Amino acid sequence: MPDYQKINAETWDVWAKNGCEWTLPITHEEYQQTTADNYIVYLTPCIPVPHSWFGNLSGKKLLGLASGGGQQMPVFAKLGAECTVFDQSIAQLDAERMVAAREGYDITVIQGDMTKPLPFPDDSFDLIFHPVSNCYVEEVRPIWRECHRILKKDGLLLAGFDNGLNFLFEDDDPLRVVNPLPFNPLKMPKERFDQMAGNYEAIQFSHSMEEQLGGQLEAGLTLLALYEDRDRPGGPAISGYAPQYMATLAKK
Repeated sequence: MPDYQKINAETWDVWAKNGCEWTLPITHEEYQQTTADNYIVYLTPCIPVPHSWFGNLSGKKLLGLASGGGQQMPVFAKLGAECTVFDQSIAQLDAERMVAAREGYDITVIQGDMTKPLPFPDDSFDLIFHPVSNCYVEEVRPIWRECHRILKKDGLLLAGFDNGLNFLFEDDDPLRVVNPLPFNPLKMPKERFDQMAGNYEAIQFSHSMEEQLGGQLEAGLTLLALYEDRDRPGGPAISGYAPQYMATLAKK
């Protein structure tokens, strides 16, 4: 099959061109209004990340992992963090450059594939911000290991991810269970894979809590806090029955 990561990068570029809500940078007014007491960032669709998870960001080295789009990094920069953003979508990274130029702050922008070893030395960052995105990769445990490696001692990993329910059901009325979990499109018939790629659905995978939570623990991280979340109104019908997402705070 073709390189699914290349397909996903191209898909996000198309989504950005079409104005997907997760590709819309914050406005100048939102940037100007950002203060240590007045800011909102999301790891999952609806619930803002608690401010207590961040502490004082001034002078902290912060990595936005698969976090391009000009939504979160400008907030962290305004709060005094030294920001690096890593993403594989050119359009999402262009949005980061645009906002940084507009607002006059520095940011390091790196295009890359998080399924490969991350291009940072050991003990590089005080904080990693990793919103829902590991559904676009087949194996998540290597990502947790890389996060542990590049975090400084006592560094924090803030991560958002789905719990797999979105992949279990067909979004009909009534809901129908159609896919066994784990959902892996690389093991589907080529015709279905090609359809997903051609329709810009993105090549997405489900992951178990053993991989998501257990994988962080196996990597050497300590889980400090978590919360569950659902899709925004207009999302899959399953969101009316159960949370589909989780956000975690972990420490090295």
